[in-house]
Amino acid sequence: MPTDAILDRLRAAAGETTTDGRRSDGSESVRPAGEHDVIAGVPARYVAAPRDTAGAAALLRTAAALDLAVTVRGAATKQSWGGPPSRLDLILDTTALAGVVEHAAGDLITVVRAGTRLDELAATLAGARQQLALDAALPGGTVGGMVATNASGPRRMLYGTVRDLIIGVTMVRADGVIAHAGGKVVKNVAGYDLAKLVTGAYGTLGLITECAFRLHPLPPAVAYVTRRTDDPAEAGRLAGSVRAAQLVPTALELDAPAGGGAAVTVLLEGTAAGVAARAEATRRLLGVDATASDEPPDGWGRYPWRDGDTGLKLTAALSGVPRLLADARAAADRRGLPLALRGSAGVGVLYAGLPGTADPQRVADLVDALRTASAAVAGHAVVLTAPPPVRDRVDLWGPVDGLALMRRVKERFDPDARLAPGRFVGGI
Repeated sequence: MPTDAILDRLRAAAGETTTDGRRSDGSESVRPAGEHDVIAGVPARYVAAPRDTAGAAALLRTAAALDLAVTVRGAATKQSWGGPPSRLDLILDTTALAGVVEHAAGDLITVVRAGTRLDELAATLAGARQQLALDAALPGGTVGGMVATNASGPRRMLYGTVRDLIIGVTMVRADGVIAHAGGKVVKNVAGYDLAKLVTGAYGTLGLITECAFRLHPLPPAVAYVTRRTDDPAEAGRLAGSVRAAQLVPTALELDAPAGGGAAVTVLLEGTAAGVAARAEATRRLLGVDATASDEPPDGWGRYPWRDGDTGLKLTAALSGVPRLLADARAAADRRGLPLALRGSAGVGVLYAGLPGTADPQRVADLVDALRTASAAVAGHAVVLTAPPPVRDRVDLWGPVDGLALMRRVKERFDPDARLAPGRFVGGI
């Protein structure tokens, strides 16, 4: 079908548009893709920006009728994550799907659209002294992107991950059918597993349009207690001593930059008096060089890499964190690669960054070594993002249990494999 005919069909599905594809307010609902409409290096043909769930459903029904492969994009902060789509015709842009649908402050519940920026949501909730206790590691990220990648940060130690805080979801299947799961009551478990299922699926099972979350009060006081050391393994051991103490930290972070040295930082939250007492106890535990502040240290909650670099997620049993730190740094040193490590010693999740200019084959060799090191401490290593020469040499996901089951789930939700094909584990 000619491009103009496809655009006309998509514009008709979007609704409320003129013949040139613009809404009455002048914004474009459907347009030809431009040079920046690229997902993991793969260019799209068209871009559509629905404003509500019904519009998204109409667009996906039309895309199904036209056999268009679809990938979802929010703020594009994680579009380099995952594999490149094996086929890409249409980008569904969720930035118009933004805003808080409901905030039941008395019940500590919010319903929010997928394209809502996390920083804007935080500002809205702060007016009621409440928070969605999930950390935005990349500025400008959206709710939908966070759910699709199951991203989390330092505070997962106390509050949990997306799967722990999401209690309901509205999504549109590949065939345009709208599905609801869960609800606005924390104890309502009807359909709850569907919300968990789409979390971390990289948009391969459906388009998430709205999410319901459990909220927490903003703490009256916070303190960050930091101890620096020359030895990353020593930082890991210090973190172990914090875990063994009765300090109830919100987060316990390690930071081992490529230039050497390391730091362990403990985040404490609560009443002013309680935080002050626990901060003093933490300083005594970490040693005389420990410092306390009500502001986070540089890099707190951020990934240790920049756009175009290689970034990995490493996991380990809590007792294995010091060993993983030491083994990862030794493996990088043997290959002459500057490896930066940062993450949670409280839950055994570390992030590793390598410059995008590093030799691709040496990076690939290091990825293999990091997978071996992670497996030795009951963990796993995933390449979240990497430049094309590195992608060509590594399996981004590595060995994954349950891949056959994941394929069957994909076939049930998207039998024609038109949603983000190739983006997820095993080429799903």
